[in-house]
Amino acid sequence: MQRNIIETVMGGVVLIVAVFFVGFAFTSAGVRSVSGYEVSARFENASGLSPGTDVRMSGVKIGSVTGQSLDPETFSAVVTMTIQGDLQLPLDTSARVIPDGLLGGNFVELEPGGDLDNIEPGGSIEYTQGAINIIDLATRLFFSTTDGGESGEGGDAGDGGAAGGAGGFGTQQ
Repeated sequence: MQRNIIETVMGGVVLIVAVFFVGFAFTSAGVRSVSGYEVSARFENASGLSPGTDVRMSGVKIGSVTGQSLDPETFSAVVTMTIQGDLQLPLDTSARVIPDGLLGGNFVELEPGGDLDNIEPGGSIEYTQGAINIIDLATRLFFSTTDGGESGEGGDAGDGGAAGGAGGFGTQQ
């Protein structure tokens, strides 16, 4: 009977410590909701963004991604963000999707412009750059350096093959 009481007390202590660590993780990770106004931006590639993703300016979190959708006419990603209410973004502010380290996700980096007019709540950021696929870039770099050093000669299957790049894919000489 004495052993059951000790095991129960130890189990309770373990649960209390676990709750303490979870609380500490949330407070130190900077997970907080941002209240303010909404703006949207259109990206060709919004990979790695989801609701809750950071929106930063100069490395400081100033907002969060609140939603994303696909524009059926242009097939671009429309990302909605909430920005702190005390910050006014100039009309020529630009937005980029930036990787958060080699193995991490992405975040939205805003760069303010110099325009004297500001983006209104519900407005749109016009200047954007989508996510860059690091794996795709590395693959292109690898295969471009292993082609024997002949740039513009011979081509590959996508530029006309034996025609040396002239005429485009599938053209007959």
